[in-house]
Amino acid sequence: MDIPGRLKEEEDAAAIIGSPNITSAAEAAELKEQDAEGHRLNTPWTMWLDKTERGVSAAEYQASLKKVYTMTTVESFWAVYKNIPDVQELNTRYTYHMMRDDRKPLWEEPRNSRGGTWKVKCRKEDSSEVWKELLLACIGEQFDDFVAEDDDICGVSISVRDRDDLIQIWNTNAARQEEAKVIEKVRLLVPRVKFTAIFYKRHETHHAFEGTN
Repeated sequence: MDIPGRLKEEEDAAAIIGSPNITSAAEAAELKEQDAEGHRLNTPWTMWLDKTERGVSAAEYQASLKKVYTMTTVESFWAVYKNIPDVQELNTRYTYHMMRDDRKPLWEEPRNSRGGTWKVKCRKEDSSEVWKELLLACIGEQFDDFVAEDDDICGVSISVRDRDDLIQIWNTNAARQEEAKVIEKVRLLVPRVKFTAIFYKRHETHHAFEGTN
């Protein structure tokens, strides 16, 4: 693990948010130790940050993405979660993503391009709770029984908006989304939360979709 290089990425992410992040060498060293000795996740998960701008190309969007950290253990997940700002501390138009393995939150990435997202709008006072429960469900592979056998949940995102915040749950096979019970699982995770909108959208149907890389 290249600690100086990773530390620079983390400092860049902190500068975008304008809030404390994983910026000290001691914190980076602690994460390295937790990744080596902690309880292994089924697959790694990577936390990303971006600021949503309208009308940008896929290349411009990709250039704006900031990688926070790739987590391989339960312990490193909690270290990252506790050291980055809470959703309610982010400014409008910023988005957190947690994606499986090292994939980027891009519609056009080959591992993502055939999929889509369930889009769920929730009240801002509920955002932190919903986001935390979805993160835990992902790293615990709790969606396995709620998607088709040849489908997979590969990421979750939360975008801060002026009014209701936008949650997105990424899957890899849009052709099988009608067989999934992902929203049923979400309701089980946060039974008290009332969502203001729920719908599914294939990546390829977005006007800005530019095809596979």
